[in-house]
Amino acid sequence: MRYGAKLKRRGIADNSPDLLQRLLSHRRVDLAAAETDAYALTGLLPPDLLALPHAADLVVQHLREHRILVIGDFDADGATSSALLVAGLRSMGGHHVDFLVPDRFQFGYGLTPEIVEEAQRSSPDLIITVDNGIASLEGAARAKELSIQLVVTDHHLAGETLPDADAIVNPNQPGCPFASKSMAGVGVAFYLLAAVRAVLRGRGEKNLPSLARFLDLVALGTVADVVPLDANNRIMVQQGLLRIRAGLGRPGIVALAEVAGAEIDQLTTRDLSFGMAPRLNAAGRIEDMSIGIACLLAEDLAQAREVAAKLDTLNKERRQIEREMREDANLQLADTTSEAMGVCMSDPSWHQGVVGIIASRIKDRLHRPVIAFAPGSATELKGSARSIQGMHIRDALASIDVRHPGMIEQFGGHAMAAGLTLKNEHFDAFAEAFDDEAHRWLTEEDLTDDLLSDGEAADLLHIGQVRRVLTSAPWGQAFPEPLFDDVFEIIDQRIVGGAHLRLRLRTDRGRVFNAIAFGHTDLLSGLRHRMAYRPEINRYRGLESVQLIIEALDLPLDLDDAYVVNMITPAHTAC
Repeated sequence: MRYGAKLKRRGIADNSPDLLQRLLSHRRVDLAAAETDAYALTGLLPPDLLALPHAADLVVQHLREHRILVIGDFDADGATSSALLVAGLRSMGGHHVDFLVPDRFQFGYGLTPEIVEEAQRSSPDLIITVDNGIASLEGAARAKELSIQLVVTDHHLAGETLPDADAIVNPNQPGCPFASKSMAGVGVAFYLLAAVRAVLRGRGEKNLPSLARFLDLVALGTVADVVPLDANNRIMVQQGLLRIRAGLGRPGIVALAEVAGAEIDQLTTRDLSFGMAPRLNAAGRIEDMSIGIACLLAEDLAQAREVAAKLDTLNKERRQIEREMREDANLQLADTTSEAMGVCMSDPSWHQGVVGIIASRIKDRLHRPVIAFAPGSATELKGSARSIQGMHIRDALASIDVRHPGMIEQFGGHAMAAGLTLKNEHFDAFAEAFDDEAHRWLTEEDLTDDLLSDGEAADLLHIGQVRRVLTSAPWGQAFPEPLFDDVFEIIDQRIVGGAHLRLRLRTDRGRVFNAIAFGHTDLLSGLRHRMAYRPEINRYRGLESVQLIIEALDLPLDLDDAYVVNMITPAHTAC
């Protein structure tokens, strides 16, 4: 639920009764192209400009006879990246390819010297990082000291100094001309795999696997990491979804969808984001992401289901921890009179694997950048940052680091999310510095929570139309999923589960819908309300119906031109 949001319309250029046409028009995508070849793999950007040839040659040198170790991050992007490279390289004849994922509670994030030394136990000849490594200067140096060759693949922003690796593949490293800067780590890993396959094919090898079989992993990791869905990412995500819907998903993907209660043949990006990714992430947040990677690498469905059930159990534990932490965070907000533009929160009882979720929840509530901290050790705090449009959080942390040398122990990330480490004694000073930095980036106008609607649509929402809308394009970050607004008459309302408002709504033309407002615990007064909502298909006892997920309730009944805008950012259409 969004409170205090200001409703704006995406534009008046197209209010077509064909909802998909309207949605794509508002996002400047051609309907005919979207339904034909726009999402075909032939539309992907070529890998030539991603600095791949040397990295691919190096991987091929080690592929058949030497030991290759993939070192990933402990989130869903890192897990899918690790599984992708391990499975992909094994399918091309890699006989000694394995993975190592750092235990976040023991080693922390990235290719640290300690994780390199842990890796040395398996005597790798080559380490390939996925979704990390671009800031791992000391880890790269340690690998060189141990005579282990290193390929870094990452998508996070590079610092002024690059790691001393044998090869670096990162669209965001200085001077890289690759047009799509928004790939997740799994997308970068997919491109490396494609380059390796091209080298092998150039050497005359035949019967190499089709890389399309790995796009289910790319789709899940890309959506889970909430990177902007530019044109290149949309192709990879849509192709991955199509494979899963067609029954071609790997056992681990199918098992995750099952425990999330998703319909395989109608899987959407919302299922990936809100159903499957949290269960995969739960392993890295609560225990060990090796469990999640094992699920993704499972070779049969029975094995995958067994591991997915454990992930589901971990996710339930994560939810309970999150509930308790959110209560603490809400109490902190209630007790403070601060109107900080950049918010820092900390509690000695908080779980460092869950602070990212807390930061995201509070960011959504306050619509301002938030960093939540938990103890990392007796002397350090581990922070997870989430930002809003207008403040590039990784660059903001870099600016604080320059202004206050020695305050931040280490940091990294990208525009909307980042992580950092502080000494305990620096928390108060950092909180003040973060607020000062937020004031440099943001204005009061930036703190207005604009809710961008695609217009009125309730009387057009039939099962076939909604299914087509939800499955014909991969919705996500910077290519936002459909949001509509209409005036409804309330037929019935009640609180369910002590936490949500369930509604029966009727339009002026007599259409009746079931709806739910998650997290809203007060009954509404008055008969008619304008609501912003997202349509979904609800399945119950074999029957399907259109259900509305209410995003905002406190909207004006009558709209005028002040609410009509044409807000399309370049990120929606960038390659």
